[in-house]
Amino acid sequence: MKSFTFIALLAAAFSSITYAAPDPNFHIYLAFGQSNMEGNGAIESQDRVPEKRFQMLSTVSGCNNRQLGNWYDATPPLANCNGKLSMVDWFGRNLVKKLPEPIKVGVVVVAVAGCDIQLFEKDKYQSYQQPDWMRGIVQQYAGNPYGRLIDMGKKAQEVGVIKGILLHQGETNTGQQDWPNRVKGIYENILKDLGLKAEEVPLLAGEVVSSAVGGQCGSHNAVIQQLPKVIPTAHVISSQGLQHVGDGLHFSSASYRTFGERYADEMLKILGDVKVVGSEPEPTQQPTQPAQPSNPTTPSTKTLPSTTECWSKALGFPCCTTKSAVFYTDNNGQWGIENNNWCGLTKASSECWATKLGFNCCSTGSCRNVQYYDFDGQWDTDNGNWCGISFANTIC
Repeated sequence: MKSFTFIALLAAAFSSITYAAPDPNFHIYLAFGQSNMEGNGAIESQDRVPEKRFQMLSTVSGCNNRQLGNWYDATPPLANCNGKLSMVDWFGRNLVKKLPEPIKVGVVVVAVAGCDIQLFEKDKYQSYQQPDWMRGIVQQYAGNPYGRLIDMGKKAQEVGVIKGILLHQGETNTGQQDWPNRVKGIYENILKDLGLKAEEVPLLAGEVVSSAVGGQCGSHNAVIQQLPKVIPTAHVISSQGLQHVGDGLHFSSASYRTFGERYADEMLKILGDVKVVGSEPEPTQQPTQPAQPSNPTTPSTKTLPSTTECWSKALGFPCCTTKSAVFYTDNNGQWGIENNNWCGLTKASSECWATKLGFNCCSTGSCRNVQYYDFDGQWDTDNGNWCGISFANTIC
């Protein structure tokens, strides 16, 4: 949004097109790593039964007639044509079993058996010396697994909301004390490249096969356990008691199912009391959030309350804790959105939010018409320039 004229032209050009907004009830998880994340377990009949609310975004083409960038029922293999059953299969199955309907879960999995963490370092992957047997797997991701994860992550954001990142990697880097910091670099790159916030998108990292059950790389678990010290939003998932297939490296199918449940249980703890967006009592109506200008119905002219008290608590909603844009106005007051839930706006929580986007908030003294509505908030114009409608404005 560079100028009023430019946006006005866009509005006219796209006025006849309907755009679907990302569904806040579609929870997306990115996953990356090496062979255990790729999946090495035998696929059994129980693993093939689709769960209607568990979907996968195909990150490669050619497996089970799937095409890159399309959504399918999440049945193994999830990562690539070389994969089998992994913990992600039962991570998703357990989430949808325990989350309320109509919440759906989608996964985006990129993994390469045997790879060093370097393969996911965006500034170093090109110098990684891949063994010959690995090249075919990497080429399924066009030679850049990290790039494919980001590309598919962006595509996933068109339809849902990224809630977390899953990791299982480390066997190839066993004992390397810089591994946690290298993971931190990758995690921060993912957040930056996808416009995510760490406090909203935690990292869940699983331990490798433990030494107690004969794991060849079990000593690396002590390194994995250091992740929360360098990444405050990291959570380590224990592999205690999980059996391998006899090679000391790869979990059995039964262990993958248990491991997936452990990942899911940890994520559920992080999510807390999950509410379906739109299922709670709401302000007068649920506003739509089109990607292009629309003409939402506006309430009658009124002067908004000047109190800083949390008026919305009486209606069963918290007040906004951060500077939020106005997303809806009714006879109770102005409403914002935080963590995909309604919150009531007060003076303290609705300063001039538009300034961070390079615009002023609308001047007071006259009522405001909503001329434009996007994911940032409601917009009007002052002297031919866009301005953000804030708490201080009266809506016409």
